[in-house]
Amino acid sequence: MTTAARTPHAHDRQMSRGTARIALVGDRSPNVRSHTRIPGLLDALREREQLGLEAYWIPTEEAAAEGVEGFDGVWVLPGSPYRSEAGAVRAVRTAREQGIPFLGTCGGFQHAVLEFARTVCGLTDAAHAENDPGAERQLIAPLACSLVGHEGTVHLRPGSLAQQLLGAERSLERYHCAYALVEDYLDTLTAHGLRFSGTDDEGAVRVAELPDHPFFLATLFQPELAGDGTRPHPVIRGFAAAAVRRAAAAKSAV
Repeated sequence: MTTAARTPHAHDRQMSRGTARIALVGDRSPNVRSHTRIPGLLDALREREQLGLEAYWIPTEEAAAEGVEGFDGVWVLPGSPYRSEAGAVRAVRTAREQGIPFLGTCGGFQHAVLEFARTVCGLTDAAHAENDPGAERQLIAPLACSLVGHEGTVHLRPGSLAQQLLGAERSLERYHCAYALVEDYLDTLTAHGLRFSGTDDEGAVRVAELPDHPFFLATLFQPELAGDGTRPHPVIRGFAAAAVRRAAAAKSAV
């Protein structure tokens, strides 16, 4: 069993100060393809990239109750609707406010934008239609055409973190989602500092990041589904490397 399958106890979170401890926030299921791929991707990062990683699966209910403070990286995974929306949102907020490297994919993208809208933009009633279909202010709403099982081109903003990681201004990516950001809120989110750095062929938002954060990246596509699962996508590799840098800085400061 890889460390990615472990559920942490409090003392585990204080182990291996030289190793990056990553919180995998989501409700693990063998029926979610991305969940079955992640342990192998983390093993590849350890073996091929020589990155010191300890990953812990944190159910969203646990993230709501205990938080994710003390980790070197936070990855909010696909698999929504989560058992606890509050847990996913709390994990995003902790990573954003404490400068912890953050990656959100698919549902993680949606909840990263939701947290930013509520906490930073003051849209406290912003809702996710999957969790609250009757809400008046739906920030995340059903796509007109579902992206479940689809591939599509993502156009990346020059100079953005996403573009730097992928080394190109366009990339073919895989999706498994049916919800996306309601773009009526783009101006408000942008005015408060969220940067939308990737779009599809029609200009719909697919990537968001925070330029003033050590590493904060959210993608509606699922980089964990790239290829055959043996080579980590550049987005995942970049996130893991940022977590390792944070862990090394913490160790040198002791």
